[in-house]
Amino acid sequence: MDFGYDQDQEALRDLARKMLSDRATPRRLEEVEAGEERIDRDLWAEMAAAGLLGVCIPEEFGGSGLGLVELSVILEEVGRAVAPVPAWSTLALGALPVAEFGSTAQKESLLPGVVRGDVILSAALQEPGNYDPLSPVTTTATAAEGGWRLDGVKVSVPAAAQATAIIVPARVEGGVGLFLVEPGATGVSLEPTEMTNREIQYTLTLDGVEVAESAELGDLARGREILDWLVQRASAGLCAMQVGVVDRAVRMTAEYTSSREQFERPLAAFQAVSQRAANAYVDAESVKLTTMAAIWKLSEGLDATEEVAVAKFFAAEAAQRAVHAAQHLHGGVGVDLSYPLHRYFIWAKQIELTLGGGTQQLLRLGEILATEAVA
Repeated sequence: MDFGYDQDQEALRDLARKMLSDRATPRRLEEVEAGEERIDRDLWAEMAAAGLLGVCIPEEFGGSGLGLVELSVILEEVGRAVAPVPAWSTLALGALPVAEFGSTAQKESLLPGVVRGDVILSAALQEPGNYDPLSPVTTTATAAEGGWRLDGVKVSVPAAAQATAIIVPARVEGGVGLFLVEPGATGVSLEPTEMTNREIQYTLTLDGVEVAESAELGDLARGREILDWLVQRASAGLCAMQVGVVDRAVRMTAEYTSSREQFERPLAAFQAVSQRAANAYVDAESVKLTTMAAIWKLSEGLDATEEVAVAKFFAAEAAQRAVHAAQHLHGGVGVDLSYPLHRYFIWAKQIELTLGGGTQQLLRLGEILATEAVA
């Protein structure tokens, strides 16, 4: 199967790569990391001006009307530059499901702002001690006059304080519903936490938060289906970011071992080094190919449950092997916090933790295979 990009997708990738690599320099990353919200607002605005934030937004709302493949191109380049912008939260967690399931009013209210860079979106998918978004949801939505009352706690919510709206799954009678919640609404509280990659994420507490019926995202009767749709695409998008992170780390290592000399020979000339680097390259390619397979099936509207689980496993397990090898092959430079490589290591670890780790993905694959065997 040919996973190569067409001309338009190549042009999109080149534009994103040049902009992100030019702007997300090590010095600029240090400046952003010293700030309070850890988001590069200037870069976000430039991405909007270049049309990068509208790739997956329908044309009637100001976007390009493209799809998941094109979004994955953008997310891969964000990972390659370890750029501190809310691309995954806004586009994969927020804009995609709103464009697919939102009401006309919801789309008109949110999507043009996403294209302009004025609106940041997010989703609260994880709960304390319940990190699988597809596990039974403990947050509740109780019918109230004219709408719903939401109660519960969500953790690790990206860009929550900056978001215009956060998608919140909650248990309703007979299933799960998804609701658009404003972070400034009465009863909402946010507690910031610095994550492994220095990003700020939030614990979202909902204490009797009242939302109108118009805040429902999609048909409540399809809530579980919508949540599964969202989680699969969000997971694939995170894997795409990991592709960029790992690819750049391995390439940096190839450059370093080819130029750094020991005993009057490049490090790459030593067999142990070349073998370790080759294994890292194979791991990086494994992350890439499994991710592209999952994204292709999702973009074609096919069942990709198994492919997403496989991609998540490689993005967690193989990616960690690759970035560990990259650090080891850099020697002491690899653990120097002033050297760019360390950001790729901590980003790869953060993505692994968000995906749930390799063991969890293997357990998920085991469940899938067992179900298929019984069927």
